[in-house]
Amino acid sequence: MTTTVPTLRDTIAEDLRTQITTGHLKPGDRLPSEPKLATHYKVSTPTIRQALALLQAEGLIQKTHGKGNFVRAPLRRITYRGGAGIPFAPDLQTTIRTTTVRARGHIRTLLRVPANTPLTEFHCTTYEGETPRSLARIYTSRDLTPATQLASPSWPGGRDADRTETQETVTARLPTPEEASALRISATRTVLTITRIALNSAGRVLEVALLTLPSDAADAVFTTHPTFKEGGTDR
Repeated sequence: MTTTVPTLRDTIAEDLRTQITTGHLKPGDRLPSEPKLATHYKVSTPTIRQALALLQAEGLIQKTHGKGNFVRAPLRRITYRGGAGIPFAPDLQTTIRTTTVRARGHIRTLLRVPANTPLTEFHCTTYEGETPRSLARIYTSRDLTPATQLASPSWPGGRDADRTETQETVTARLPTPEEASALRISATRTVLTITRIALNSAGRVLEVALLTLPSDAADAVFTTHPTFKEGGTDR
């Protein structure tokens, strides 16, 4: 039988984890600086960073650039419901930034438009307090985006009256560096990504939405509706 000896990184992470779970370190508390922790535990700074990375991956602490590492408050789970623009949970706030971009690469393929077609991009971030909970980038051709919606910071993307079909693809993967930074999570923490394509009755793509949220604090719920062939019998 082989016995695994805990590494210094694991031992330090376990000690800090215990302090957090027992309430010795409370939500919002700032951890000592990395050099101070290194001195306290008599290890190198890289070892401290490895231990902190474990706690970040578990969602116990978060690192704020220029300020340090803080104990995270327990996050409520948020729910994404199929066909919606962004996830929902009580007290979530959303910021929306609108810009004009050109259709290129993957987005051009999803929208089925010629290269360099002018698009409107809605970059949405939901927050619980000051903690980012989800990211969404929503794209639509500018000829489908009314001027009133372009000027409004509250439109989450969508033309419900025109939609007849919504296609959604769900994937679990590691975050990109940009996503990890925006969500303030570890690069080793899995995210849930949802690609939503809305089409009209003519088969034209009205919009494409790319949603990203940490998978350990979110649920995705999809509702299916049975359809019956014309003249068929509902049994």
